Amino acid sequence: MPLAPHEIQKMLDVVRATETVEIDCDACLLHVAEFAELHLLGRPVPEALKVVEQHLLICDECREEYEILGQALLELAKVRQ
Repeated sequence: MPLAPHEIQKMLDVVRATETVEIDCDACLLHVAEFAELHLLGRPVPEALKVVEQHLLICDECREEYEILGQALLELAKVRQ
C-alpha cells in the first residue's frame, strides 16, 4: 500500500528533526514533568532537558502526555490562586 503525501511529509519532518543525541520514550517521560514546569513558568530549559524538548518534537505519544500534563499543571495553578 503506497503512503499518502501527508504520511511521507511527516516521515521527512521526523528525519529532519533527528539529532545526534536522542532519548527514548521512557527517558523522556522520566523528565517531562520537570520540563513542563519550567516551560509553564517561562524559565529557560537547561541543556540537560533539551533532549526532552527534541523528543517531544518527533514523538506524538510523548507530546500528547506532555500536553495533558501541561493542562493539569495549569488547572492546579488556577486552584492554588
